[in-house]
Amino acid sequence: MNNSVNNNVRLLWAGLRALLVLTVVTGVLYPLAVTGLAQGLFSDKANGSEINANGKVVGSSLIGQSYNLPLKKGQETPEPDLKWFQPRPSNGLGANSVNPQYKLILSGATNRSGDNKDLIDWVTAAKKAVIKDNSVNGYTVKSSDVPADAVTSSGSGLDPDISPEYADIQVHRIAEKNNLSVGQVQKLVDEHTDGRTLGFVGESRVNVLELNIALKGLVAKS
Repeated sequence: MNNSVNNNVRLLWAGLRALLVLTVVTGVLYPLAVTGLAQGLFSDKANGSEINANGKVVGSSLIGQSYNLPLKKGQETPEPDLKWFQPRPSNGLGANSVNPQYKLILSGATNRSGDNKDLIDWVTAAKKAVIKDNSVNGYTVKSSDVPADAVTSSGSGLDPDISPEYADIQVHRIAEKNNLSVGQVQKLVDEHTDGRTLGFVGESRVNVLELNIALKGLVAKS
């Protein structure tokens, strides 16, 4: 009887020691080591890929933002502020009132099939708006000029980037709205165009937030 009790006590104590050791190793030491390595080697990415402007965090390079005018009385959907480069459409799964810069709070696709009437209507309306908004004096956007990312949301609904083609068709509008030359704005786009990752992964892209921050600086100097 005593041997049985002693064995149980030893087993219980061994289990408690293993629990304590594993708790310290996996719950304290390992997280501290991973956090320390991440902060030491990849602090920017570990902290959310924050973008700073004028000493303040204005967003993340991983999450898109909208650039809209304030809602007018009776409006349900705000109009785009056309002095800024516009991102991809942000159709997604939900909305919130916490972050006025980007109302989507749930990441996800529209999950509409290619022949879905709602999707077709969205794309058709978006294409007409892109052509109308970006056709200015001396420059007309043709239907064939409008790239797919200008009229469709990404799989996450939160894409921070647009294609160089979509940025290019916005150049003339941006120049006119901000009293800049087309050459100045095009140079800005070219400077903020990133090529394919490792030279072959993905497509060339332009981060809209970074581009608009640079645009704001250019306007301030003009």
